[in-house]
Amino acid sequence: MDPRAWTRFRKNKGAFLGLALVALATLSAVAGPSLAPHDPNEQFRDTLIDGRGLPKGPLAVPDHLLGADTLGRDELSRLLHGGAVTMLVAFLATALAVSLGTLIGVTSGFFRGALDATFMRLVDLLLSLPFLLLAIAIKRVVADPGLEVLVLILALLSWTTLARVVRAKTLQVRELEYVLAARALGMSNARILLRHVLPNVAGPIIVLGTTLVAQLILFESALSFLGLGVEPPNASWGSMLREGSELIDSAPRLLLYPAAFIVMTVFGFNLLGEGLRDAFDPKE
Repeated sequence: MDPRAWTRFRKNKGAFLGLALVALATLSAVAGPSLAPHDPNEQFRDTLIDGRGLPKGPLAVPDHLLGADTLGRDELSRLLHGGAVTMLVAFLATALAVSLGTLIGVTSGFFRGALDATFMRLVDLLLSLPFLLLAIAIKRVVADPGLEVLVLILALLSWTTLARVVRAKTLQVRELEYVLAARALGMSNARILLRHVLPNVAGPIIVLGTTLVAQLILFESALSFLGLGVEPPNASWGSMLREGSELIDSAPRLLLYPAAFIVMTVFGFNLLGEGLRDAFDPKE
């Protein structure tokens, strides 16, 4: 990677804003559950009005800074726990997708031939399928799906773009003079891949991996909003959006709080991804 990339990154104010937002979201996901004032599924009767399920405001119930939802559960606690679940799913799915996309992209671009053709036709097939509809279909046919199933679905459906970009970059790197010289000196393919190819394709991998986290946060939120993601009573930002949308007229804050967290986090990852792209490849 270009050693001047960090210098270019430091000069990008938007990238630093994105880094700050990402750090804040990650910190809240890691430390949030331990800082949550209450159990996210505990119900408090003193937060309800006349038993009708209408939440009081935060000033009416001092122990609940952001009030409570219609079941009397502390809203702040659910936001912190829900953020941890959403971020965990997005990070794990991204790690799996990046690993799979890098492996297939580097293998296809370096070895070419029938292996390359097979992998690229698989990529074309997956790219032609609607992501959300396919994820919904898989969730419907899987018995008793848990978080691990959600992570696998998101990962297996989101590695394709990265694989294509990595393959294209690998095709360029494999024709460079020092790679040809390494082959002429009898260096093994594994050593060439580890020493020369992967360091040169690391930039696009980091950039795409960063933006992929933002995409998977949105996809997880969409699935949970549709009732196909995190199972109740567990919270995620998407499931909280679904619960809040049912009371948007009487309690709009139940929709606005998780929406604000999603927008802030996705915006941060996108800004960071743009900054990393400009740092690694300023010609773009």
